[in-house]
Amino acid sequence: MPTIKLTTEAFKEQIFNYDTHQDWAYKGSLPAIIDFYADWCGPCKMVAPILEELAEEYAGKINIYKIDTEAELELAQVFGIQSIPSLLFIDANGRPMMQPGAFPKSTFKKVIEEHLLNPPKETNEQ
Repeated sequence: MPTIKLTTEAFKEQIFNYDTHQDWAYKGSLPAIIDFYADWCGPCKMVAPILEELAEEYAGKINIYKIDTEAELELAQVFGIQSIPSLLFIDANGRPMMQPGAFPKSTFKKVIEEHLLNPPKETNEQ
């Protein structure tokens, strides 16, 4: 499955509707990576084929989305995107983690295997 381009409306339907919820509530059933990018961004162009490969490799296990920050200004603003690429990782428990920067495929695979597919268990520390 290739990466999925998201509009603001699709994001609200499939990921999280920040108009109706104040606290994060992930709507998806699979872990996800959301790539905030722009067509003119050099590092974004380097990351794009890696994300396409990972989308194929992990089809059915994670979803990989792309959000064009130039076209979806509202989403970029809501998430406070100041540098691109910025990646929103959402683990199997629906917890989000934003990380700016371009990464090599090995780093993405490590994050997917160690954090997205096998997130640490929630603990009630006293």
